Amino acid sequence: MSSKKDTVTMLHGAGGTVMHSLVTDYVVKYLGGYSNAEVPLEALDDAAVVGDVVFKSDSHAVKPIFFPGGDIGRLSVSGTVNDIAALGAEPYALACGLILEEGLALSDLERILASMRSTCAEAGVGVVTGDTKVVEKGSLGGCVMNVAGIGRRTAALESNLKVVKQHHSNFTARWVLDSNLSVGDKIILSGTIGDHGLAVLSAQQGLKFGSEIKSDVKPLNRMIQHLLGIVGGVVTMKDPTRGGLADALNEISEKSQVGILVHEAKVPIRQDVQAACEMLGLDPLEVGNEGKIIIGAVPAKAEEILNFLRHTSEGENAEIIGEATCEFKGVAMQTLVGGKRIIARPVGDPVPRIC
Repeated sequence: MSSKKDTVTMLHGAGGTVMHSLVTDYVVKYLGGYSNAEVPLEALDDAAVVGDVVFKSDSHAVKPIFFPGGDIGRLSVSGTVNDIAALGAEPYALACGLILEEGLALSDLERILASMRSTCAEAGVGVVTGDTKVVEKGSLGGCVMNVAGIGRRTAALESNLKVVKQHHSNFTARWVLDSNLSVGDKIILSGTIGDHGLAVLSAQQGLKFGSEIKSDVKPLNRMIQHLLGIVGGVVTMKDPTRGGLADALNEISEKSQVGILVHEAKVPIRQDVQAACEMLGLDPLEVGNEGKIIIGAVPAKAEEILNFLRHTSEGENAEIIGEATCEFKGVAMQTLVGGKRIIARPVGDPVPRIC
C-alpha cells in the first residue's frame, strides 16, 4: 500500500514549496535539458523561449468554474497571456484544449466560450487551434482546460532593454526574467492582492464577507507592452498567482540571488479582503491573484513607472512596495510596528483550485 508520501496531494498543485519540489524533482528531472531553448524548462520562468518565440502552456482546474468577477474561460486566456507578457513578449496566438465532464450544461459551455472570446478581444489575441475531449461524470467539476500560447519580441521590449542598460551597464539579458533583479532595484506591485483567491473561496464555500469581493482576473499584456515602450526600465516581472505575493517574491529573490525588503504599509490590500483573511486565518500575502503583476525596476524609473500604472485601469492601485538589498537573503517585511519579519515561501496556496 502506498503511503501519502508516495502519492500526489492537493498541495502538489498549490504553488509554494511542495509544488516547487514536485516540478524540480520529477518534471524537470525527466523533461529538462532541451539545449535549443534560450530560456528552458529548468529556468522555471513564467514561460520558455525557443529562438525568438516565447512559448507557454497553462492548465486551469478552478472550482467552481464560475465565480465572482470571472470564470474558467476568462481565467484560462488571461493566465496564459499574462505569463507570456511577463517575459516582455507580445502574445499573438493561442491553442485551447477542453476536457468536458459528462453532464455539463451546453449553456454553461457556451457561456465559457463567449467569455474566452471576449477576453481574447481584450488581449488582442486569438485561439487558432485546440482539442476537445469528454470524460465520464465524476469529480472534474464541469470542465478543465489547457490554453497554450506563443509570443514574440517587440520594439517595446527592445526599447525597455535599452533603458535598463543605461542604468545597469552590466545588464545582458535579452528578456525580462526572474533572475534579472539587482541590488537597489525597486519592487512595484500593480494593485491590491488577494482579490481572486477570496472570490473563488467565497464561491467554493458559500461565504459572505459583508461586501462582494470580485476576482481581479484580466489580461495585462497590452498594459505591459505600453509600459515597456513608453517608460522602460523594467528588469523583471512576475504575476503572483498560486502562493501569492510571498511565493512570487521568494522565487525572484532566489533566482536573482538578492534579498527583497517589502514595506507592509505600502502593500495594497482591500479592507474587505484584509478583514476576510483575518476572519479565516489566512495570510493575504499567500493568496493567489490573477490580474496583478510584480515589477522589478531600475531605481531611476520607479516613480515614472508608478505614475504610468496609476493612469491605467489595470494599475490604478499600484504601489512601490520595496527594494532589492544585499543586507540579507530571501524576503523580509518592514512591519507597521517597526520590526522586520521573514516572508517565507509558503507550503502552498491556502485556497485550493483557484486557477
